[in-house]
Amino acid sequence: MASFEKHSLVGQVALVTGASAGIGRACAIELARAGADVVVNHRHSEDEAKETAAEIEALGQHAVVIQADVSVEADIVRLFDQAEEALGPLDIVVSNAGLQKDAKIGDMTLDDWNAVISVNLTGGFLVGREAIKRFRKKGVRSQVSPAMGKLIFDSSVHQVIPWAFHVNYAASKGGLHLLMQSLAQEVSAEKIRVNAVAPGAIATAINAQERARNEEGMLKLIPYGRIGEPADIGRAVAFLASDASDYMTGQTLFVDGGMTLYPEFRGNG
Repeated sequence: MASFEKHSLVGQVALVTGASAGIGRACAIELARAGADVVVNHRHSEDEAKETAAEIEALGQHAVVIQADVSVEADIVRLFDQAEEALGPLDIVVSNAGLQKDAKIGDMTLDDWNAVISVNLTGGFLVGREAIKRFRKKGVRSQVSPAMGKLIFDSSVHQVIPWAFHVNYAASKGGLHLLMQSLAQEVSAEKIRVNAVAPGAIATAINAQERARNEEGMLKLIPYGRIGEPADIGRAVAFLASDASDYMTGQTLFVDGGMTLYPEFRGNG
């Protein structure tokens, strides 16, 4: 196989949770650009999810929109059932859906904590568990990939960088890191690859107000000198889903413009 062909996802089916906008949409589009048909999941953004699907179809790939809440076990089973019914067995699953509910620790309610943990961490568990079950049922399709399945989690630089006033979010991403590694350790021998991508500051709706208020301050934390675009993460996910990364499992690919280099320490060592 030529090296460029290893980046191709032709003949494969992908599912992306939280794909109605932002990073999830970019992941879905970049997977389609590489040749995959894509299941576009959303929780309550059907119109936006249809826009994602339209972009995928404009690239010549099949797309289907399916509503499901990743924190609800029955929804996840239904999501996978409907995905396979519509597009066939899944080769790639991207667990992207995420949530922030920020507060100072003295003001953070149990509901704030539970909401973020249930989507970001429990949702990752439910999606990952179901993906592995479905990969095992499908088996290896050597004509499209040597891997039985590719499971990719959307983590964050905050799996390693503490984040005051966002303790629920940081804890969820720290937990997701070890969830990913533990799953990889358990299933790699079955040719199931499990990895994660860890975005830094990405221009999405979730941080639009902060960018408008303090973009200069954000840029001080990014040695590369720009805020990332969702497509930066989408391209990384497409790489992790492809055979170009076939020898990678249990790894987190940081896409952060150097944020995890802790640039505030330059000259102060």
